[in-house]
Order: sequence, then C-alpha cells, then structure tokens
Amino acid sequence: MQRITAINHADATGKAKQLLDGVQAKLGITPNLMKTLATSPSALEGYLHFGAALATGVLNAKFREQIAIAVAQANSCEYCLSAHSAIGGMVGLTPEEIAASRDAHAADARRDAGLRFAQAIVVQRGEVSDAALASVRQAGYTDAEITEVVANVAINIFTNYFNHVARTEVDFPLVPVAMAGHQSA
Repeated sequence: MQRITAINHADATGKAKQLLDGVQAKLGITPNLMKTLATSPSALEGYLHFGAALATGVLNAKFREQIAIAVAQANSCEYCLSAHSAIGGMVGLTPEEIAASRDAHAADARRDAGLRFAQAIVVQRGEVSDAALASVRQAGYTDAEITEVVANVAINIFTNYFNHVARTEVDFPLVPVAMAGHQSA
C-alpha cells in the first residue's frame, strides 16, 4: 500500500498544479511518481529541473534510460524499473537492450563500460576505485560524460529511494525486480 498519498491531479492547486500540468502536457500522462512528489512542490520542481538539465547534456536519451534501468535493478526499485523499461522502449531500446541494461551490460563495448561504471557507483556508494575510473576512461569517456553518468545515477537513486519510502503504486507495465537471470547488485 502506498505510504505517501499521491496528489490527484484534478485536485492539485498552486505550484503543484502548475508542475503537474507541465508534466501532463509534456508526457501526455501524469505518472504516480510525479503525483506523489507533488506533495512537496519543491521536490517535484527540483527533480523536473535536474532531469531537464540532464536531457540537454552529452549523454543521449537511450543511454540515460539504460543507466536508469541499471540503477533501478541495483536498488530493487520496481516502480523505476517498470517506468524506465517502458520509457526505454519509447526512446528506441530493444527488449534485449532493456534486459541487458538490468545487468549493467550492453552489446556495445563503450556503452557496456559506462553501465558497469554506473552500477559500480551505486554498489560502492560513489567510492569507485581508481581502476573503475580508469576503465571507463579507457572506453573513451570524457570527464563531461563521466560527470553526467554520476548525475544520472544520482537522480535515479533519488527516485528509487523516494519510491521505496512512498511505496509508489506502479502505473506502468510491471517489470518485477526479481526475474530469472537478473540479480540485484
């Protein structure tokens, strides 16, 4: 059962209404995560601005979704795993790419290194080794790309943890965290 009550978009007022109207206009839907974050318009606004800023960065939408999937799997966040699997499909990830992303892998060696690095950030709480950083650099990642991998991991950890606390009701096609062949980190 959800532990933080989502704001009904139709009943929202003030800043919460303004923000939820913007989400609805952009996505065509108002996901439960947004309605639940709207209990604090400041938290929702911060999340939306951070996400919008990252969308203008050097990492493309497909890779950002792969990072989100890897982080959700590592943190056992069913809401985010479900949402980002659906969004990943919308931005062009294949079912195979989505499945591999859960294990922080990709067929492309460079992207694989980036996903392994993202997973290491989660598992090691940011205390990645010199070898992990050297490995992602050897794969061709610039400092800007490394910085954005960290930023994308951070925004996804925020939503993963928020969803754990709130127990946000999944409103995307459910993708269970525990599946044969997929282990949480």
